[in-house]
Amino acid sequence: MEALRLAWARGSPELWTAEAMARQGLVTTVSSHAGTAAVVGWVGSVRDRVAGARGLLEDFGQPGAVPRLPIGDYAAVLVCRDRVLLVRDEQARIPLFFRESGGRVTAVSTSARCLGGIAELERRYFCRYLTGNMAQPHSDLTPFAAVHRVLGGEVVELSISGEMRGRVVRRFRQAHHPSVPAADDGQHLSAAAKNLRLALESAVRCRVGRMTACHVSGGMDSTSIALLAARLLAAGQGHLGGLVLLAGRFGRGELGGEQSYLYEAVEAIRRHAPAARPLIVDADDVADFDDFQHHAGDADEPYAHAFRAPFWGRLHGAAADLGCDTLLTGCGADPIVDANPLHLHRLARTAQLRQMTKQARAWAVGSERGLWDVVSTYVVQPALPLAAERVTALIHRRGTVLGGLGNFARPPWLRSEFARAHGYREASVAESRFVFGRKPEQSRYDAANYIAAPDSLSWSRAPQDGFFLSHPFLDPEVIATVRHLPAEATFRPGLPKAVLREAMADLLPTGIRGRTVKIPFNDLYARGLRTHGNELIDLCRSARHPLIAEMFAIDTLCQAVREAQLGLGDSYSWDRLNSSLALVVWLERLGRRPPALDAAVPVIADS
Repeated sequence: MEALRLAWARGSPELWTAEAMARQGLVTTVSSHAGTAAVVGWVGSVRDRVAGARGLLEDFGQPGAVPRLPIGDYAAVLVCRDRVLLVRDEQARIPLFFRESGGRVTAVSTSARCLGGIAELERRYFCRYLTGNMAQPHSDLTPFAAVHRVLGGEVVELSISGEMRGRVVRRFRQAHHPSVPAADDGQHLSAAAKNLRLALESAVRCRVGRMTACHVSGGMDSTSIALLAARLLAAGQGHLGGLVLLAGRFGRGELGGEQSYLYEAVEAIRRHAPAARPLIVDADDVADFDDFQHHAGDADEPYAHAFRAPFWGRLHGAAADLGCDTLLTGCGADPIVDANPLHLHRLARTAQLRQMTKQARAWAVGSERGLWDVVSTYVVQPALPLAAERVTALIHRRGTVLGGLGNFARPPWLRSEFARAHGYREASVAESRFVFGRKPEQSRYDAANYIAAPDSLSWSRAPQDGFFLSHPFLDPEVIATVRHLPAEATFRPGLPKAVLREAMADLLPTGIRGRTVKIPFNDLYARGLRTHGNELIDLCRSARHPLIAEMFAIDTLCQAVREAQLGLGDSYSWDRLNSSLALVVWLERLGRRPPALDAAVPVIADS
């Protein structure tokens, strides 16, 4: 989906933006003495996108300026008098790409497909994509040769005629540097909870708009965000904007057990904001993989989570019908505010083995797991991720395709000759280093940023919906706050997200505050495979794009679909299968060109 494009004519930059998205406020164009900026998304505050765009231009438009990045969900092109800057926020919510040839950038766009040629596919990208669901946003590679990604937090500088000058990663502009020192038991958690509450309130405050929708599932994460939004709007801090409580309701199956929590959450939120409008969408007739060819095939890049798009698309469409201009989720709370079990790796790495063993036992008891399982998952596997996956696969495969398949190992349906020729092992190493890194306890927060970035469904639907998803738990200041908390401030055996429970204790209703387990969407996935499994197999067998046969052993891929239909495998192996199926559909529909931009924005720049 193309929201803006920059190209050069006779050595001068010309900038275009999508007129419909500009009318909705999703693209903001400002000009000043420093130049012209086109910003997709928002900088600083959803409510005042013009001021945020103008501030970004003023900060970066001065010659030699090297400011820190402001908080926001944005991609921006700044055409200054002496240079062109491509800027992307650190969380990488909005995509941005450029096409380069011989050290000169010839075009910039929010769509890789609009810049790339379907005959110039980059096979190394597909190896990277197939290693795991977080591979796309933090890799320079795109599906198209010569098309590069502006990375999260990166500022790419070009001359006014398009010559590449440099690429530098900037960190966000932090409003405060929270630090909670370790204290006696019973004291440090309150201090930690206070800082987390303040950071979350700030994250929600800058994301509320004229009409704000909040996902409400009945879980603690989404309920917390909706409660904070309700309090802010009721107090007038959201400029008296409206609030919609958006939920999907299941009346049957396992997910029907969530209804009572959903109603309890809505009731608690409306006590703080009686005018909040519940929008509860019946979803019993929705299954994963509904209209899979559309959701997977029309994305700008292969979309690993296209199988779940029908459910979220129905909810987003309902919010759009009410005129919502932003949609807040509880995404990211699990890896961000829960106790970090990879802290055990730090204890082992620093030879604090007695303390590591003591805490590992507490983890095992609190999560009802064995001690070796905890040590293996959080100490051994992060140290030797590829070797650990090979051993697990040997133990658990036992003649099945999905057995023992984890995050990094080559899926059996990916041809070994393709993997060797195009760097699958190197891609696996790069992905494992990103997920775990030299210090896995810190990499956990970095990896969490990319779980929902960019969200392809929200991005592709933005012109018709009029909003992007936004995730307060993944706000840079929230992450910085949690990162500076001592381990003992968040670790409570058997009590997940203890610091969040403490932070929201005065707002969360009793039933939700006491929840430790939430019903997963496995029923939705199983129903989707029962309904669409045969057509997915037919789709794989009828695929005609030459790269599909070059890349995949189709019979093995189809066997994996059959095993998933029978309930074999686990969430890791299903993720690998979903990614591969999405790639098959994406390649098959690659020849369909996206629509061109519909409005021009003049840019005046002195060379």
